Amino acid sequence: MDVGNHASAGGDRTTGGHGPESGHVPVMLGRVLELLIPAAEAVTGRAPVYLDATLGMGGHAEAMLRAVPELRLIGLDRDTTALERSARRLAPFGDRVTLEHAVYDEIPAVLRRLGVPAVDAVLFDLGVSSPQLDESGRGFAYSYDAPLDMRMDRTQSLTAEEVVNGYPAAELARILREYGEERFAQRIASAIVRERERAPLRSTRRLADLVRTSIPAATRRTGGNPAKRTFQALRIEVNGELDIWRRALPAALDALPVGGRVAVLSYHSLEDRITKQVLAAQAADTTPPDLPVPLPAHEPRFRLLTRGAELPSDEETTTNPRAGSVRMRAAERVREAT
Repeated sequence: MDVGNHASAGGDRTTGGHGPESGHVPVMLGRVLELLIPAAEAVTGRAPVYLDATLGMGGHAEAMLRAVPELRLIGLDRDTTALERSARRLAPFGDRVTLEHAVYDEIPAVLRRLGVPAVDAVLFDLGVSSPQLDESGRGFAYSYDAPLDMRMDRTQSLTAEEVVNGYPAAELARILREYGEERFAQRIASAIVRERERAPLRSTRRLADLVRTSIPAATRRTGGNPAKRTFQALRIEVNGELDIWRRALPAALDALPVGGRVAVLSYHSLEDRITKQVLAAQAADTTPPDLPVPLPAHEPRFRLLTRGAELPSDEETTTNPRAGSVRMRAAERVREAT
């Protein structure tokens, strides 16, 4: 096994725990395999390459490696803890596995460095992973009192504490509104600014309590923990998730040959909207409407493999509540770029 040393948001969403021995079950695993295995098995004359761009605990990767005996895995994650755990899990596959500490918008650079011209199947399992949520010290969860950190890559400098205590009120409100889809963004931002003037905000509990008291009582009684949207917004800002995703998905599509496939698991509407727009554009015929026949150079480069966004089964969401918000989209390259 090869483990690289370069700097993804995310990883597989799990039923909890920190390894295969504790019941780690990746989200929508059966459907992911159903979509991606055909692309790997269709490769002839060389070993197929599977790029797991958000390796996480390595559950999807392990299943792909078991399903396709010749498969080579390139696994990326920005979380060094996730890489260490996945390396142990995937050790039985030896030199079929290459792991890289990298953000998934670095796909082109990683592939160049590894001398890999194309990949045949790509998976993105976006958002925060269960180990990140379950480790109280990471500061992702409002259910634990922890430092306001929220870094997926703990080698980066920007933390949630710096955002909360350093950003102007207007910028805080924009982040909460755009990334958290928070109706009370202005009220919460103003409350944060007032509170941090008394003493810097350093803990998740203090922030969660502040958000709760900033929201009208009638709203607090419905819709789950009122801090959820604020924590999501701060996490997205700290980790640059949406900007990275806008760059990463097109880069992954460019790395696929004809017959190559990509599958995306999104966990909130902002990610899914970007995914939908990018894939729809690639699957569209761009022949000018006034021409009588399609132009070959304008025919779709991809075909969609899912009708809209697919949802997990009721059974899966019952056994793994964190899968409840997942939306899957997938596509296959049908034409080389011109």
